Amino acid sequence: MKLSQMFFETRKEMPKDAEMISHKLLLKGGYISLSSAGVYTYLPLFLRAFKKAEAIIIEEMNRIGAQQLLMPALTPREIWEESGRWKDFGNEMFRLQDRKKRDYALCPTHEEIITDIARKNIQSYKQMPQIWYQIQTKFRDEPRPRSGLLRVRYFEMKDSYSFDVNTEALDISYNKHRNAYERIFSRCGLDYTIVSASSGLMGGSKSEEFMAISDSGEDNTVICTSCGYSANSEVAETALDYRSFPGGELIEIHTPVKGDIESVSKYLRTEKNHFIKSILLIHSGNPIFILIPGDREIDEKKLELILKDKYRYADDEEIVKFTKTEKGYISPLNLNIKSIADISLKGAKGMISGANKREYHIKNIDIKRDIKDITFENIILINENDKCVKCGHNSLNIRKCIEIGHIFQLGTKYSKALNATFVDREGNENTIVMGSYGIGLGRMISTVIEQHAGENDIKWPITLAPYTITILPMNISDNIIMNEAERIYDLLAMQYDTLIDDRDIRAGNKFKDADLIGAPVRIIIGRTFKEKNEVEIIVGNNGDKMVIPADNVFEKVKQIINNEYKKYEYK
Repeated sequence: MKLSQMFFETRKEMPKDAEMISHKLLLKGGYISLSSAGVYTYLPLFLRAFKKAEAIIIEEMNRIGAQQLLMPALTPREIWEESGRWKDFGNEMFRLQDRKKRDYALCPTHEEIITDIARKNIQSYKQMPQIWYQIQTKFRDEPRPRSGLLRVRYFEMKDSYSFDVNTEALDISYNKHRNAYERIFSRCGLDYTIVSASSGLMGGSKSEEFMAISDSGEDNTVICTSCGYSANSEVAETALDYRSFPGGELIEIHTPVKGDIESVSKYLRTEKNHFIKSILLIHSGNPIFILIPGDREIDEKKLELILKDKYRYADDEEIVKFTKTEKGYISPLNLNIKSIADISLKGAKGMISGANKREYHIKNIDIKRDIKDITFENIILINENDKCVKCGHNSLNIRKCIEIGHIFQLGTKYSKALNATFVDREGNENTIVMGSYGIGLGRMISTVIEQHAGENDIKWPITLAPYTITILPMNISDNIIMNEAERIYDLLAMQYDTLIDDRDIRAGNKFKDADLIGAPVRIIIGRTFKEKNEVEIIVGNNGDKMVIPADNVFEKVKQIINNEYKKYEYK
């Protein structure tokens, strides 16, 4: 491809409304064009990278015996009502009506639709296992589209689904996908870790996320530097113990200070971890207490997963209404209000919390003895260097990450709701056991850029680079230089994705654009060729340079490209 003929236009300045480096470079480099909030056009350069990522995914999915299909993006309301998600998706689902006023949805995901296909076509255990996948457009009405292709309203996803006779067979299908994802992300040049995760609205018994390490990440991943334990912060646990304090009978103590933990702990000369922090929420219209250790904070994302429905913090009037006192002196003691406590408080004794009386607290609280309507959940926010729940060392680190893949063991959530059954070997009817596995392609490619970019350039892995080779003749008016550039181009373009910058512009501008195109191999033809019959080659992300005889270009480039591909082989 000649650059003079390509649909390619770069910006001189970085877009001011873009924050993440991938978003900035994709706009500046002419890869994408904004259509509306969260909706982008993929321009030729980006689409070439997209197609290479797509090819890797297809190859690795086919390797595990998956079969590709394509499901509709437009689906009727009735299929979503069978699972209950017509309501559960809320405003995130795009809904519309046809001319006959029938309700439809633009699919945010395809569990219901694939289950409908399974129930119509799988009748016997002999037809399983099955793995079906697609690469299809999804629609989600994001309230705040941002970060370029990381948080959008219209995107392409590889989603696959497994169908098995039991949970043991599901484990096999799940592990096949896990391995396929490791191969995919390694071949795309991503630095990632696999973490335990919440299944959220998808449901199921188990899920894991593939998280790419990035300072621009939206998610926090907790990683133990000692044993390797890792989990999304939404589900991560830490080994806290608040059970060793001396107990006894409840004693009311006067605390004539401001009721926050800081003030009361100083007044009583008692460490904060002796306290129970009692927070009153309104959940589905009813009061509920959240109890955490006095030296910790609530993780709001964990709380959202636990409570599911909308909740809010009680205001001052509601606190007085339900506890008969003001904020700072409250607790569930002697109140008929449900409590959810952090798991670290299970079995705790000798604790201190509010007495539901202004300027008074209660000490020697025994969770089991004194608080009746209580359940225990993982609620607290993990801190850097907390104790690992697995190995017990104070070695938990919190890393910013971007989610690039998510795999779920759905079990029978959807197959039971949609009555997808099969007849087993003994002639009994059973429910199909399912798994679901997703990769967002635009998100994944953006993450590659986040991990392989400089301030003004994209350093594409050779496996995804829109063009493998860029040829840069320094003076197109010089027939000697241009003839050699075209000779090398004709030689290489027969085998590799090759671009020649035949524009009559300054060398500095050519180099800047070449930085944005990010070809792993760049061949510069200029004065050195005229004087010594040599060309300069710049290789890979490190920018290694070499000068070689022009007659040796093809063999040298072939060797370089083979070596570059080896860097991204799955090991």
